[in-house]
Amino acid sequence: MAAVDVRTELDSLLLRLLADLEELEAKRAALNARVEEGWLSLSKARYAMGAKSVGPLQYASHMEPQVCVCTSEEPDGLHKFRVVRAAAQAPEDVGPREPVLRRRKGLTRTPEPEPSSAPRDPLNWFGILVPHSLRQAQASFREGLQLAAEMASLQSHISWGRSRLQELQEKVKQLELGAA
Repeated sequence: MAAVDVRTELDSLLLRLLADLEELEAKRAALNARVEEGWLSLSKARYAMGAKSVGPLQYASHMEPQVCVCTSEEPDGLHKFRVVRAAAQAPEDVGPREPVLRRRKGLTRTPEPEPSSAPRDPLNWFGILVPHSLRQAQASFREGLQLAAEMASLQSHISWGRSRLQELQEKVKQLELGAA
């Protein structure tokens, strides 16, 4: 590979790295705004419902996540992060839980209630009619979580770009020393 080709690749990689850094800074600012908006909405909800109505005492004793953060590794070593809903089931998970038939007559014990497949909305912990500000807080934190996953993917891409940039700089030095 000629030094000109390496320098061209180095220049394009540097431009991409700078664009990624600019995008990361914009996403950080957006995340900070979302989190601040979420806390403000949450404080408005506490004011509207009362300080003791929105707090840790209303949390469920057993919480199930509504979303999960999944990571995948691409062939070039980059990690991609994404947020997926926890209620999404794989096709093999759907179907009967027991492979054998049950006899329905003569049931002597009460059947245990099966856990619902879809997680419940945590807003229901605070009552049926919750203030709009509490819904706004939930939406702000969900958007913040999505932004955080995008930022993690972008940070992984930036780290890969920096290491690739160092490799190309070393290659340029070797080509210049070999030409001299």
